[in-house]
Amino acid sequence: MSQRSTPQLLAAVLIAIGLFVGVTMPVQYVVLRPGPVFDVLGSTNGKPLITITGAPTFKTAGQLDLLTVSEVGGPGRRATLSDVLRGAIDPAQSVVPTSLLYPPDATADQVQQESTQEMSDSQDAAAVAALRHLGLPVTIVVKVSDVSVDGPAAGKLKKGDVLRTVDGVPAGSAEALHAAIAKHKPGDDIVIGYTRDGHDATVTITSVAAKDDPKRPMIGISLSLGYTSPVKVSIQLDDVGGPSAGLMFTLGIIDKLTLVQENGGLHVAGTGTMNDAGQVGAIGGIRQKMAAAKGDGATIFLIPADNCAEALPAVPAGLQLVKVTSVDTALAGLAIAVSGRGTAPTCN
Repeated sequence: MSQRSTPQLLAAVLIAIGLFVGVTMPVQYVVLRPGPVFDVLGSTNGKPLITITGAPTFKTAGQLDLLTVSEVGGPGRRATLSDVLRGAIDPAQSVVPTSLLYPPDATADQVQQESTQEMSDSQDAAAVAALRHLGLPVTIVVKVSDVSVDGPAAGKLKKGDVLRTVDGVPAGSAEALHAAIAKHKPGDDIVIGYTRDGHDATVTITSVAAKDDPKRPMIGISLSLGYTSPVKVSIQLDDVGGPSAGLMFTLGIIDKLTLVQENGGLHVAGTGTMNDAGQVGAIGGIRQKMAAAKGDGATIFLIPADNCAEALPAVPAGLQLVKVTSVDTALAGLAIAVSGRGTAPTCN
């Protein structure tokens, strides 16, 4: 080996090592990719994704797909430079600074818990919206979704408790409960009526000042939506979180409870949050979800109106967008799109 070849070889090795370290080192970005697709009219892990008891159900056809986004990076699982470079050149992927998606101190466990709770809330909201749309009996309840370990309610309330009253006054929604608590000042005793395991009880909790507002009382609980109805809706979907499947859950429940096949027997996909009043909200990862829908063979895509501006530059060829704002507009627009008679509302 010549005297010149040794330093050249060393330089080549150092460059290779530098490139390897550069593309594999963690970076503060999240790469969004198209994720798995699930047909809400179908099955997952050998079980129907949606099961309904307490009311007649009817045969379905075609597909109503909910869509997911896979994340590379985030709390506890940072993306590499290689991931970011691949994401930057793939039109079906997006690269987003981690700080835009997650608080700087968020942990992987916290993110997972929040995502799981959002999925649970979206399922309950979808059931309420669907049953209300069909005129079936349903009553909203407010549940405890979490209790701060060092908060005033610790040891007095627990996850799953149904909250009925504040100071003896019925509180039939999260908004009403918050408003009733807000009438107090920090240090006041607040009497909460609740139901646990079928038994009604009351408990007195001494409020404390909120960390972000010394004048606002709090008792250290988080709330979630629940409902009671003779019609029981069970949704089986593991390892998927977030609120964006609400619209498709709602349509799937309605489809199973009616003779009409809302999708016309076609392959339809869509996304959107759902509240108990039947209103559809915007979601994240719209480009990835459109790509997933197209890749799975869908020809019609239900899109929240507030996602239209972001979606328009990246609509896959052959995918018809139907703009929706509520359960009613989703069903009306879908009926037009599957029949081919008329023009369904779309993004423009």
